[in-house]
Amino acid sequence: MQFEEFAREQLPGLVRFAAVLTGDRELAQDVVQDALVRAHHAWRQLAAADRPDLYMRKIVVNGYLGWRRRWYQRSVRATPDVLLFRGPAEPDPAGRIADAHQLTGLLAGLSRAQQASIVLRFYEDRDDHEIAAVLGCAPATVRSHISRGLSSLRVRLNEDKESV
Repeated sequence: MQFEEFAREQLPGLVRFAAVLTGDRELAQDVVQDALVRAHHAWRQLAAADRPDLYMRKIVVNGYLGWRRRWYQRSVRATPDVLLFRGPAEPDPAGRIADAHQLTGLLAGLSRAQQASIVLRFYEDRDDHEIAAVLGCAPATVRSHISRGLSSLRVRLNEDKESV
């Protein structure tokens, strides 16, 4: 398979994955574009990998984590694209927009590793070993990230319900 074919096949899924991970469609496109540039430079290594799709997600996650580290010192917060999670032709998208906004806010309160683990598990439907390969950690660490992240999300959801 040539790089162009691989990139064409993977691009829509990578952008969706990055959009959920970052909460910002434009940032997601930038992160994926940077990942594709890196992948093009290392195409021989990527093509030889057992799961090039997971390798690409690892590049995307690392790019996102690197962006977060570079911008951490600034007080710049990405504005969530609330239309990102809207499904096709809903009569009143207000509830879905509110849910997407709440999801983006909740995920932003987690650590980067927890965010990536939860998005890979529940959005990408990846198992522990695949997530561990993307994050470069042990499967037990992945389970820990997911467990702690979900626990934190539950606490924050309960706090939100009590404050209303």
